[in-house]
Amino acid sequence: MIKRTLGMAALVLACATATAALPTMARADDAQVKCDLRFNLEGWSLIYKHAEGRGTVTCSNGQSSPVKISVVGGGLTAGKYRITNGKGEISKVRGIADVFGDYAQAGAEAGVVKSSTAQVLTKGTTSLALAGTGEGVNLGVSVGKFTIAKP
Repeated sequence: MIKRTLGMAALVLACATATAALPTMARADDAQVKCDLRFNLEGWSLIYKHAEGRGTVTCSNGQSSPVKISVVGGGLTAGKYRITNGKGEISKVRGIADVFGDYAQAGAEAGVVKSSTAQVLTKGTTSLALAGTGEGVNLGVSVGKFTIAKP
């Protein structure tokens, strides 16, 4: 009888401990951090699209990092362009480490002298909304990847 009582007490204690941990685990999974990207980008396209730039990612949890940006892809494009003071909002991340990597990109561009762009890119469940203005000539439709990496 004592063994059975001790066994039941241990089971109740284990269940209480597990139940107490559940809200903490759920909060950790649900914790969403918002990150902002500020960048400059310069590139060209002639069937193949290539651009490089630098920027800074700053997150709502206080994390920050300089970043290197590269864009590569292909399609029916032609032109040369530069984006200055571009902005991006990165959502559905738990921290700055989730920001780095390749984002899928598809877009249509048209601009002469002054142009602007707005796109939403994805990397799994992470979204990157980009907006920027620049100058140059760019025309076409392309598909590629937008990479954010540590310098």
